[in-house]
Amino acid sequence: MSIKQKAIKGVIWSAIQNWGTQAVSFIVFFVLARLLSPEDFGLVALANVFLAFMSIFLEQGFAQAIIQRQDLEAEHLDTAFWTNLAIGLILAIISFLSSGFVANKFGQPDLTPILQCFSALFIIAALSKIQQAILERKFEYKAVALRWLFGTTIGGVVGIIMAFNGFGIWSLVAQQIVHETVGTIVLWISSDWRPKLRFSSTHFQHIFSFGISILGLNFTNFFNNRVNEFLIGYFLNPVALGYYTIAYRLLKVMIDLLVKTTTNVTLPTFSRLKTDLDKFRQTFYTVTQLTSVFAFPCFLGMAIMAPELIKVLFGEKWLPVIPLIQILTVMGLFRSVSFFKSSVIISMGKPTWSLYLKLVSVVLNFILFAIAYRWGIVAVTIAYTVRTIIVFPIGQWAVSRLIKTPLLTYLQQFITPLLSASIMAIAVYTTRVSLSNFLTPQLLIIVCTLIGMIIYAIALTIIAPKLFKQLLELAKLVISKGSS
Repeated sequence: MSIKQKAIKGVIWSAIQNWGTQAVSFIVFFVLARLLSPEDFGLVALANVFLAFMSIFLEQGFAQAIIQRQDLEAEHLDTAFWTNLAIGLILAIISFLSSGFVANKFGQPDLTPILQCFSALFIIAALSKIQQAILERKFEYKAVALRWLFGTTIGGVVGIIMAFNGFGIWSLVAQQIVHETVGTIVLWISSDWRPKLRFSSTHFQHIFSFGISILGLNFTNFFNNRVNEFLIGYFLNPVALGYYTIAYRLLKVMIDLLVKTTTNVTLPTFSRLKTDLDKFRQTFYTVTQLTSVFAFPCFLGMAIMAPELIKVLFGEKWLPVIPLIQILTVMGLFRSVSFFKSSVIISMGKPTWSLYLKLVSVVLNFILFAIAYRWGIVAVTIAYTVRTIIVFPIGQWAVSRLIKTPLLTYLQQFITPLLSASIMAIAVYTTRVSLSNFLTPQLLIIVCTLIGMIIYAIALTIIAPKLFKQLLELAKLVISKGSS
């Protein structure tokens, strides 16, 4: 099977994983948001910030090293597994013992038992990292998809049952632990690799020398993506963090649905194309343009229909989320076409470049937060979005240096999707304003969605008929590969 065929099959199973998982996850999320309070979500989000920070030391880049390495040996896998497990055990002990101290620092004593329960997740995660990396290296995304589907479904069912029975915040805790446990079990069942009791210092040096930059990248990623939750929880309050968590969760769901389907496959694909820059560039152009074709109209539509969507899905208590969603959709437009840059940089053997880019982003994030936080959660969200816009051209400059792609050639990939999506947005906004006094929010969402889809398809067909034809051919190819 060729790289192209493996990549297409990987995209299909990645799509099943992301769309299936997100569908189940969103239903669970919707039900739990109806049953629980913003403060419940805020407290668990605070616990997850601490969990994410500690997990940095578990994410040492071994998985990426295994996926990227050409001459992989059995000793690499064994060494990586036992190193991860040892670190997971240490982190679990540290997390359990320091839970009271962390809770007191945030002024939230209820965090202590939550953090103690979450400490087990370090061991569970350590058992799954290498298994998943092996499966991804082999393009066996079916097993990875099943891992997330089963974990999300079973964890969600447990969480909903507990919420209905009055367990409150503990339904969110149990949901997360069950989700990770089930997912790890599925990976071990799906993989035939089992670790042998051996450790090689030489092979450790091989993977650590590559992974150390990834460790630094993960460290900066935390400050880049999760530090806002920490700062909001510390300087504002859990309720504000609860609102931000819901808004950011909706953004993440959209990005996962629209972008992560292909980003899961791009690292192994790009790694195998790095010796042929012409094919590399063409593949990069294709995935970024196709992603923008789907992402741009979805984010613009979300921004316009946010008031109706929040009322219908989550109820009146979540109305403060509306402006946060509308602001974050702007960031979503930029992030949807930026996700592939990290895969490009790592596949070309320059993980330190990604590290430098993240450091710039982190510094900007702290500066903008320090300016904005005194005006509340809306100002903080605006600052977060502005940071993304500033960093975007810097990341593109790095990619252009590596694969010799002109900036204007890259930006041309987005002209058609952006123009078509803008025409659609005008039509949807006009429809919403004209019919809002005559239709219920539920019916208005349906009508605006249908009109948006029709207008966007027509605009795309008129402006870029070749691109529209390419989309149809790709859909047929995916359907044929999926059925086979």
